[in-house]
Amino acid sequence: MGLLTALRGTFARVGRATVFNVTGAPLQLLPLALLAQPWLLFHDLDAPEIQLAVIAPLLLVVYGAGALTAAQRRRFASLADVDIPLLPVTRRRPTLRGAVNWLRAGATWRQVAYHLLVGPAVLCGTAVTFVLWGWGVFAGTALVWMWGVPPEQLPKFLESSTEAVYINASGLAALLAALWLTPALVRLDTRAALALLGPSRTEQLARRVEDLTESRAGAIDAADAERRRIERDLHDGAQQRLVSLAVNLGIARATLTDLSTEARQVIEEAHREAKEAIDELNNLVRGLHPAVLDDRGLDAALSGIAARGPLPVRLHVDVPRRLAPTVEAVAYFTVSEALANITKHAPEASRADVTVGIHDGRLRVTVADDGPGGADPAHGSGLAGLARRAASVDGVFSLSSPVGGPTVITVELPCVVSP
Repeated sequence: MGLLTALRGTFARVGRATVFNVTGAPLQLLPLALLAQPWLLFHDLDAPEIQLAVIAPLLLVVYGAGALTAAQRRRFASLADVDIPLLPVTRRRPTLRGAVNWLRAGATWRQVAYHLLVGPAVLCGTAVTFVLWGWGVFAGTALVWMWGVPPEQLPKFLESSTEAVYINASGLAALLAALWLTPALVRLDTRAALALLGPSRTEQLARRVEDLTESRAGAIDAADAERRRIERDLHDGAQQRLVSLAVNLGIARATLTDLSTEARQVIEEAHREAKEAIDELNNLVRGLHPAVLDDRGLDAALSGIAARGPLPVRLHVDVPRRLAPTVEAVAYFTVSEALANITKHAPEASRADVTVGIHDGRLRVTVADDGPGGADPAHGSGLAGLARRAASVDGVFSLSSPVGGPTVITVELPCVVSP
């Protein structure tokens, strides 16, 4: 049973391979037929006319390489379960420049190489397998012919039993060769198709980078939207409840004058803690996502930061249009964290300058201070976090902080316009 199962599986695999090779023959023969037509039909033409007659079919094959590739891709998917990735889209615009760009594309000539070189080679291999199958079936039964056919009806090369044995052995060898060659052609054709009809390694990496960039942008947008949702929930829910509690405690402290001293102290303490909780919640909400950034834009949001700062801040914002929410959020938190770093690590600084504007198609955020300098991202100053935040949207972070100052932080972000 084990041997029969193995033989059944082998013949099923060879049968599928044969069907695959046979169905590819018309597609592999078509380019050769187009190129051979001038020699068959116009063999009596002069040399210049022959050159023109040859170039025209060649251009037709080159132009039709995409259609042949699409047909081959469907054949591989349906008969060999092989998915050949789609090539990068190369638009053949009806202009001379568009045609030149299309002809210069590496993918175009990889397809032409497959259809004019690999395809005919596989076609020849398929023809060889048919010859081997035919000879194997015929010669592999030579001894049966000798036993089952009257001697006077046998061909002359089967009259001798010794010759029949040799012919029978050659037929069996041909069958074994056909059994090996048929799936080998499928493997060869598949490897060549994946290498030539699909994108190159460089194109695959470029596509992978694009996919990762898109997925990262989607994750960043989703995280930013979630922060805005949490900010709204805190502002409209917990914060309002705390405000109401503080108001009620204030009313109780003002109206309930006949309470004992201990009770009034408890109310006053609760009122103070409620106001402190409101302040902490306000800071938390602004740290998640400031509502003013969505409502009034980057200029107003940065003005609020500058006004709340412990040191004088000169702010200049020149952004004539709203940008994508993610980009505005990165710019906002960059300024906020940079000013917080100045307060924490450069208390000697007397002022800070914040400049935000669009230069060369990118949003440039510059934060400078007159502190002692010497800032180093490796020393836990929060600068590494600023660099990571900028990189999350394909931004560029740079730092200039010589000993003695000044310290200048520059972040350039993609200038994506808000939809």
